Amino acid sequence: MDNFQLRTYAFVDRMQPQAAAHVASTCQGDVPIAGMSELYIEVAPGNEIFRCADIALKAADVRPALQVVEREFGLLEIHSRTQAEVLAAGAAVLEHLRLTEADRVKPKVASSMFVTNVNPYQAQLINKWRKGNLLIPGQSLYVLEVSPAAYVSLAANEAEKAADISIVEVRALGRFGRLFISGTESDVQAAATAAIACIEQLEGK
Repeated sequence: MDNFQLRTYAFVDRMQPQAAAHVASTCQGDVPIAGMSELYIEVAPGNEIFRCADIALKAADVRPALQVVEREFGLLEIHSRTQAEVLAAGAAVLEHLRLTEADRVKPKVASSMFVTNVNPYQAQLINKWRKGNLLIPGQSLYVLEVSPAAYVSLAANEAEKAADISIVEVRALGRFGRLFISGTESDVQAAATAAIACIEQLEGK
């Protein structure tokens, strides 16, 4: 297919508690828990994700949390307690597509923003639509914007590994993904560094 694009192929080795809880609270399918491995696959055209899901679920003992088709792209999340099962499912999809992991779109950091000593009114505005932890006034806030969008879920998991932060929101659909984290200034900076590093080290086209 001439216009096919493997936009995201992002493997999470071990889901952190907040990252797993955020997926669980927003997913339509099977609920993942901390400690599981997961894989995000995003493709264009969006309808191609249905074939990817069929192949992945038949190839290994994995379960899907997300199978979403929006205007441009299709997104699949699969997870398992066993890393090998997730990797086997992903390998089966890549084999079907006649692609390798290196054929995915290389993610880019579109923007990176710190807000220190968050104003109470801004905190309340963000808390109106966040699906994760509450943003507490006076904390530091960091917002990372990534393209393709689904890679931001990997960034969220790595941020949580790196420091004692709160995941406020993860938006992994559409053209750009956004991660909102909060905490002390030093913790947020450490988490932000880890999140950016994990995005920048990924290979792709």
